[in-house]
Amino acid sequence: MEIASKVIIGLIAALHLYFLYFEMFAWETIGRKTFKSLPPELFPKTKGLAANQGLYNGFLVAGLIWSLLIEDPKWSFYVAVFFLSCVLVAGVFGALTASKKIFWVQGLPAFIALILVHLK
Repeated sequence: MEIASKVIIGLIAALHLYFLYFEMFAWETIGRKTFKSLPPELFPKTKGLAANQGLYNGFLVAGLIWSLLIEDPKWSFYVAVFFLSCVLVAGVFGALTASKKIFWVQGLPAFIALILVHLK
């Protein structure tokens, strides 16, 4: 279970690194392709807001990677649980307020990772 939990934490970190990239640096290109329901004229106006969201995703990435690098198993567990819980809450909130797809992309993997971390 330890390897599985570390792999899924790494995948979640990679996913959020991708979110950081497109929200901070490619909002007007990848953002438009991802959020097709938004009018095109909205993207230049919301570039700063998206970059802010991207920065927060970067904090999640940093915390998840940090959890993988901590040698003390107890602290690695605590840090992983905290940051995975943050991702899960964000996924649930996004599903309730923006799109149900957010739960499947963000929340469910975090939930699975939390289960795996507790089974180590």
